[in-house]
Amino acid sequence: MKLSEIANIIGADITGDPELEIRGLGKIETSTKDQITFISNPLYAKHFKTTNAGAIIVSMDFVFPSNRDDISILKVKDPYFAFIKLLEIFEVKKIKDVGISSNSILAEGVIIGKDVFIDDFVKIGMNSVIGDNTEVHSNVSIGSEVKIGNNCIIESNVTVYNGCILGNDVTVHSGTVIGSDGFGFAKDDKGKFKKILQSGIVKIEDEVEIGSNCTIDRATIGETILRRGVKLDNQIQIAHNVEIDEDTVIAAQVGIAGSTKIGKRCMIGGQAGIVGHLIICDDVIIGASVGVAKSITQPGVYTGYRSKPMRDALKDDVNIKEIPKLKERIKKLEDKNK
Repeated sequence: MKLSEIANIIGADITGDPELEIRGLGKIETSTKDQITFISNPLYAKHFKTTNAGAIIVSMDFVFPSNRDDISILKVKDPYFAFIKLLEIFEVKKIKDVGISSNSILAEGVIIGKDVFIDDFVKIGMNSVIGDNTEVHSNVSIGSEVKIGNNCIIESNVTVYNGCILGNDVTVHSGTVIGSDGFGFAKDDKGKFKKILQSGIVKIEDEVEIGSNCTIDRATIGETILRRGVKLDNQIQIAHNVEIDEDTVIAAQVGIAGSTKIGKRCMIGGQAGIVGHLIICDDVIIGASVGVAKSITQPGVYTGYRSKPMRDALKDDVNIKEIPKLKERIKKLEDKNK
């Protein structure tokens, strides 16, 4: 594709050769003369001096660390999103598989939509529904009365328990378990734990993506819910009756205890832990490894061992560093008064 064509697609201003032929996309460190790359994070600006890329996408206010007359420049409002758009164009899409493997097992009453792919060793339980254009890859286990919408991708070794519901355009990566029992036990008068029946389901709305090896527990009663546009990284635990609202993103190894409700457009950093029965309001950012022990009612950034507004957490860090000086002052005052 000529550079002028690319500029039209991403709405860029060109400095350089508009006739340059671009054959692919590359990393700024390893790109070749027939590739285009981008700089969005300032940390990568240093590679401008050494890259072999034929063209670079940068922001309108990019400060060039050196002159490179041998590189064509495309200036856009947001280099990252421009590059994503080009990825979707240059990426060679695989030929979509369609059909039902003879090595799969479909129970009585299963309904399969149009242009569906069911791979080897897939088991689908009674009265389940698989929507149009959905892919179910090898070794997937789908229980009875499950509903999976259109244009979904269920990768290998996923398990979906009985009665769970997945909307349209949902992607579930390998090893994830949807609908396993919530962690519900009651202690009797002898100190023994009796299991509480987990009779609810998991409901996943449209445009949700779930990473590998996540576990999403069914509700005790009612539904564990992931609303439209939620994105989960790998190895995340979502407990029973949790509700996660639209466009919230959660990084790896986060644990969310039962019945907590998380608002819209939240961002939760890796290894954060959120206790049960809390409410997290919309537009909250929780830092990595933060323990959230009480509800958050105001939007903002929360960090620290126990979650608090980031400014307060930073003040605490400064005050902790001053403790040795304070101890020394106290000791001098004590010695003086002896």
